[in-house]
Amino acid sequence: MRSISLSTGISRATLHDWREHPFSTNPRAVCPRCAPSRLLPEPQADYAYLFGLYLGDGCISRASTRDKDVWKLRIICADAWPGLRQECAQAMSDVRPLSKVRTRQLPGCTEVISCSRHWPCLFPQHGPGRKHMRKIELQPWQRTIVTANAGRFARGLFHSDGYRGINRVRAQLADGDHWYEYPRYLFTNESADILRLCGEALDQLGVAWRYSRRNSISVARREAVAQLDEFVGPKY
Repeated sequence: MRSISLSTGISRATLHDWREHPFSTNPRAVCPRCAPSRLLPEPQADYAYLFGLYLGDGCISRASTRDKDVWKLRIICADAWPGLRQECAQAMSDVRPLSKVRTRQLPGCTEVISCSRHWPCLFPQHGPGRKHMRKIELQPWQRTIVTANAGRFARGLFHSDGYRGINRVRAQLADGDHWYEYPRYLFTNESADILRLCGEALDQLGVAWRYSRRNSISVARREAVAQLDEFVGPKY
C-alpha cells in the first residue's frame, strides 16, 4: 500500500478506506465537525500533531472568493529538516484525505499547503490577526483529542516552535572554570495561551518543565529530557 501511495499521491489512509469500504462513500470526505452527528477528526493522533504545528507555524487564509468559501492551511517548515516537512504533509493528507497537499518554496523554508472548505471547522482557533494577539482556547472536542494524544500534540508544538540542543554552562570553581554540557528542550512562543497548552501537555506526559523566560518553556532535567525524547526527539 505504501508503494501505491507514493506512486499515486493518494494517502495510505484513503487507500485503506477504499479497500475496507469499496462500495461506500469515504466518511472522511465529509467534515466530521459539520456532519449531522458530529464526530472527532480522524486519525486523532495525526490531528493532534497537525494542531501543534498549526499553533506554532501555521495559518489559515481564504484560498478563493467568499462565495466559494475555500480555505488554505499553510504550515511553514524550515528546509533544514526535510523529514519534518514530509511528516507535516502526511498529517495534512491523513486528516483531509481528499484535499491535495502541495508545497511552495520560500527562502530557507517551504510552505506546506492544503485547501479545503473545512479547515476553519477543524481549527476554530483561526481568526484575524496574529495568534498571540487573540485568545487561544481548546474546544471540548479538541481537549478530548489532545488529552488522549498529548505526546503527538507536544511533538507538533516542538517541531514548530521548539528546539532540542546542547546547553553549555560555566561554573567558576576554586581550581578554575569548568564547563558542563547537557541536552535540553526549549519551546518559544509569544502567546501565553499556547505556552500554557504546551505546559499542560508536558504535565500529562509527566515531563518536568519550567519557564526560562516569559515566552519560553525549558525542559532540562535529565530524566525529563529522556521522557520527552520518547515523543519528540531532535528535528530531522
